[in-house]
Amino acid sequence: MPNKYYPTIGLEIHAELKTQTKMFCSCRNDPDEEKPNVNICPVCMAHPGALPVPNKKAIENVIKVGLAIDGIIADFTEFDRKNYFYPDIPKGYQISQYKYPIVSGGRLADMDVTRIHLEEDTANNKHFAGVGHQEIQVSNTRDNGYSLIDFNRAGVPLMELVTEPHTFETTEETAKKAIKFAKELQLILWYLDVSEANMEKGEMRVEANISISADPKILGTKVEVKNLNSFRSVERAIKYEVGRMTELMEAGKGGEIVQETRGWDENKQQTYSQRKKEGSADYRYFPDPDLPKMFLHGTFSAKGGPASGWDLEKMKKELPELPAQKRARYQKDFGIKDEDIEVYINDMTLGAWFEDVAKILNDKEKIKTASNYITTDYIGLKKSNAGVQHPTGENFAELVNLITENKISSRGAKDILAIIVLGDESPLKIATEKNLLQSSSDEDAIKTIAIKVISENPEIISSYKSGKENAVMSLVGKVIKETKGSANPKIVLKLLKGLLK
Repeated sequence: MPNKYYPTIGLEIHAELKTQTKMFCSCRNDPDEEKPNVNICPVCMAHPGALPVPNKKAIENVIKVGLAIDGIIADFTEFDRKNYFYPDIPKGYQISQYKYPIVSGGRLADMDVTRIHLEEDTANNKHFAGVGHQEIQVSNTRDNGYSLIDFNRAGVPLMELVTEPHTFETTEETAKKAIKFAKELQLILWYLDVSEANMEKGEMRVEANISISADPKILGTKVEVKNLNSFRSVERAIKYEVGRMTELMEAGKGGEIVQETRGWDENKQQTYSQRKKEGSADYRYFPDPDLPKMFLHGTFSAKGGPASGWDLEKMKKELPELPAQKRARYQKDFGIKDEDIEVYINDMTLGAWFEDVAKILNDKEKIKTASNYITTDYIGLKKSNAGVQHPTGENFAELVNLITENKISSRGAKDILAIIVLGDESPLKIATEKNLLQSSSDEDAIKTIAIKVISENPEIISSYKSGKENAVMSLVGKVIKETKGSANPKIVLKLLKGLLK
């Protein structure tokens, strides 16, 4: 049965850039500053006569992102004034880019990118609602309350990436693709070291342009949901908004879907109308007369002389290995599970340690074993104990060798791992001291214990002989317990099956 409505999504993602200073002044760019209004100056507070100066490092960071997604880096670019009046914009306009963005085109996570441009961030509104004699910080003040403004963030370099609209079959697919794109962009920003992109701190904010249409070739009326600060909020806002629009269409009120800006209420899990959606004409863009035109690369500058911009070929070669490249290498070189790869992609420190271990082991099967223990047992220990650290690559590789050579049991391996993550030691030394090495040659001693276990468990023997072959594994466990974990399971199984013939 064909879909009644096809959802379309376009994303606008803002990311604060890692620089020493703000975009157009020398104030400190410090997202962790707790005291309000201390990193401010006449420029970011828009005092009369204060003139902006562009931050070269911020421009370079945007170029890096553009190169990483195979975008086109502009030769000529300029800054524009985006005019609107809001309490968090002290100048009455925001310095942004309109006609000549730094990056055009590109592709990431199966979605096409329209542009990436650079602007200054706004101040930070903090909303409060009075409850009795208490003041509680809230997400908005649509009911009663008041707002305070912290200008520490005003003027921080802000990269904005805009995607092309993409139409999907279902709401579930739409949300899934949007989150995949946002997560991959966050990884790119981390790998390039151009942004912390911490959504909880507001260093990366997602805005979703959503519409639905009965015809997948025709775009419906667009609604923008602003400032989604978690991937879960992105998913829920998309699903809610598509559902809201569908209800309007089903009720024969398609004309009531108006182009507007909506907010997301995390407590109520629904969007709410903020204001009518502006078009570019409403912002009255024009080139900022206080800032110079910029020639980022190319042969000649505006005056006819050599350009003093960036060497894009050199920058491209100097880019670090990016997530997609690392995924492909891990699959080819190590053959580990996709879910394990994603663990290492998302935790670069853990990934570097895994690679150190893999280099020492130099064997695909052993590397797979190492990865299994890292992504399950090691991570489990780390979650339960903040004191857990990486053992050296040599010691962890030694543990893996003991496991793959059947010198210790699975239980013994877990016990040793729990020790070496708190105090880095030789696993072989620990296994020897704690009598965890499995007996592989003294089969007579194991056989004696096996005979004893068989005599003590007639019900299991009866079950096994009646056709339930897995019952023998219960006997294996009992023999290994009797040997305090030192018996090799494979040898125990072979001996038991021989005795039970």
